[in-house]
Amino acid sequence: MKLVIQRVTNAQVEVNNEIVGKIGKGFLVLFGAGKGDTKEQADFLSEKLCNLRVFEDENDKMNLSIKDINGELLIVSQFTLYADCRKGNRPSFVNAMLPEEANEIYEYFIEKCRKMINKVEKGKFGAHMKVSLANDGPVTIILEK
Repeated sequence: MKLVIQRVTNAQVEVNNEIVGKIGKGFLVLFGAGKGDTKEQADFLSEKLCNLRVFEDENDKMNLSIKDINGELLIVSQFTLYADCRKGNRPSFVNAMLPEEANEIYEYFIEKCRKMINKVEKGKFGAHMKVSLANDGPVTIILEK
């Protein structure tokens, strides 16, 4: 399982010119599931994500979590995080989880986050999405399990 986490002042995702998810200050999370990923890994990464201390405190130190600032999450599925580009020029996605299983673990991950964060929005699994964001910092962190 791979997460690309971007600290944002705002972000949104559109499908067919319709906004399906929109947040203010918080994290835009690109979520990828790989073959063999488990709910236990999703549990670990959801806890890590929601407790990751990358927001500034009163001394301008990255010391606060998204929970501490009452921030928001926008979680977008992205199987291309499992692109293997080692051979040739066309990426291989053989390490990505099959769509049916990936959607199940994606929804599970979102539900785990909703137990910790007040506002959790999402993209539309399997759709062609347009993601807009204002990266704050910039701060971008990659988590894998």
